[in-house]
Amino acid sequence: MKRRYLLQSAAIAAPVALGLPVISRAASAGTLKIGYQKGSTSLLLLKNRKLLEQKLAPLGYDVSWALFPSGPPMLEALSANAVNFAFTGETPPIFAQASGTPVVYAAASVKHPHEEALFVKASSPITSVAELKGKQVAVQKGSSAHHLLVAAVLKAGLAYSDISPVYLAPADARAAFQSGAVDAWAIWDPFWAAEQAATPTRTLTDAAGLVPNRNFYLSRRDFAERSADVLNAAVAQVEAIDSWIPANKAAVATEISPSVGLPAPVLLNSFNRAAYGVGKFTPDILADQQALADLFYKLNLIPTPINVSDAAWS
Repeated sequence: MKRRYLLQSAAIAAPVALGLPVISRAASAGTLKIGYQKGSTSLLLLKNRKLLEQKLAPLGYDVSWALFPSGPPMLEALSANAVNFAFTGETPPIFAQASGTPVVYAAASVKHPHEEALFVKASSPITSVAELKGKQVAVQKGSSAHHLLVAAVLKAGLAYSDISPVYLAPADARAAFQSGAVDAWAIWDPFWAAEQAATPTRTLTDAAGLVPNRNFYLSRRDFAERSADVLNAAVAQVEAIDSWIPANKAAVATEISPSVGLPAPVLLNSFNRAAYGVGKFTPDILADQQALADLFYKLNLIPTPINVSDAAWS
């Protein structure tokens, strides 16, 4: 605490010593507190280029950034008001809404079913999802990959109880998969691409024909209603940069490689199976999310039924 106080004091004193004006935090209208992941390519580009800072400065808003390993802990931070703009897959907002978080859908991506997969090591005798019966499968609980795993198991004619899900964050899941502590792993890009580069794997299925696998830009209802202009400006910047990526994949991979901590070729592999486009939260998307919520309640994965329309935002 003493060290933090000294650092804060030094940071305040430095502009005075240089004869520069001190900008009071009280003068700020607020802060857009962004939660992002290594797979948040559009947000990573905006962060690197400080485009949101430039866009929101005239509105009196600052921007802060917080990196999360996956969507579920990010939405725990949203619940605690530690972030007010978050990027996740389709499953985390279902869990968040079921827990009482005042989450709202600010924007949605197009479907991108080829960006997550359920796979085993190439040396594994398992060659189909049906053969996972009685096996241990690593997955982040409440993540988009959790939805994929449930859908894949049910399509294979198994009950979800026929497998043994091992709920692990991506880094721990990777260690368990590589050590052989689990038989399979359900995960999204760029973690999937990174594992393909590190370990010979056999893909049992991706999300095609199983789940939509959309990404969502989320906020808190109180922030969305109080700062609609800020939220709309942020979404507009995301839409613009996301539409620019497809024609510039190699350059993007090179630019964000240091931030993600993965080689550019690994990122490019994930980009090449991605789909791009961000837009409004439509009735069709709402219906898909409601079907997901109903399924997870039926399987006792969320404690209470929810109406996804309660989290819609205009």
